[in-house]
Parts: sequence; structure tokens; C-alpha cells
Amino acid sequence: MRKGFDTLSGIVTNEFKMDPLLGDVFIFFSQRRNRIKILHWQTDGFVIYSKRLEKGTFESLKNKTAENKIEITSSELQFIISGIDLSSIKKRTRYEHHFVNKY
Repeated sequence: MRKGFDTLSGIVTNEFKMDPLLGDVFIFFSQRRNRIKILHWQTDGFVIYSKRLEKGTFESLKNKTAENKIEITSSELQFIISGIDLSSIKKRTRYEHHFVNKY
């Protein structure tokens, strides 16, 4: 978890094949899952949010795609950071409009 702005944005570009400047949030966990870093591009630069747990671990997310990425909602990220198990959450049915990126 010693990686900084340049290294994390390089991982996003080279390994994830994504553009870190589009405003998406990229989440990185330590191997022991007790630390998290979140990389986010704002209008004029990168921001890194970091958290280290004194006890316990962050939830291990299941890789749902063939690629090495998982998309989660901002609510799910808040639950993970707060220590809430995503499998224990029961979500009521809502309408969801899915935006298709044509680029």
C-alpha cells in the first residue's frame, strides 16, 4: 500500500485498460484486506482516500466478470468501508436506468 498517485493511475491505465481521468473511482485493497486506497480524478487533479483498519478486514468481493474488475455502487462502497456485509443487505426493487457509454 505504498503506491501513490502516479503508480495507481498507471495500474488503471496499463492493467485495467481504463482512463483514470474520466472520474471513475478505483479501489485498491491490501493483500491482508485491512487497508484500502481509493483513487479518484477530480476536475484538476487526483485524490487518494485511504483507510487502515485496526482490527478486522474489508469484505472480499467476488469477481463477477472475466476481466479483473468489479463494478459497485457508491452505496455498496460505503457499506464495505463501514464493515457491513453486502450479502446481509436486502435491497428493495427500484427502477434503474443504465447508461451505455458509446466510446
